[in-house]
Amino acid sequence: ATPVMMLAALLIVLEDGFPLLYRQERVGVNGRLFNVIKFRSMRRDAEKDGKPIWAQAKDNRVTRVGQIIRKLRIDELPQLFSVLNGDMSLVGPRPLLMEYLELYTPDLQRRHHVLPGITGWAQVNGRNTTTWDRRFAMDLWYVDHQSLALDLKILFLTLWKVLKREGIL
Repeated sequence: ATPVMMLAALLIVLEDGFPLLYRQERVGVNGRLFNVIKFRSMRRDAEKDGKPIWAQAKDNRVTRVGQIIRKLRIDELPQLFSVLNGDMSLVGPRPLLMEYLELYTPDLQRRHHVLPGITGWAQVNGRNTTTWDRRFAMDLWYVDHQSLALDLKILFLTLWKVLKREGIL
């Protein structure tokens, strides 16, 4: 992962300068807040004028390097440091923004009974091509069925889908 991360860092800086990383506060296990760190894939001024944080399909704020690192999910690699730090796991529900916390039903709060993951059941079963309700249902299914065998299956499916470039907008 290190050579890939070093190459991504170099290409990001050459195309659009610093900062290299993008940090965003998210909700983790037991509702604890932490910073998700990703390689920056959008222009430095992407959030000016109140534009949404999430990139849309064919979003002109995403740089050329950003398009590549997003397709290959290289932008997610800095989250390995969050795994080492104990804020995240390799597999689990994706951590969401704090502002969504107030919208959770008591049942959806169960997403926070496990560590958030870099990848998860929802990511290998549709990711951005399915509805939020379906993603949340898959997250809760994962919480109820979490096991080493399931985690290994999700890791394998993640690698497979990245290589096939499937389920990525």
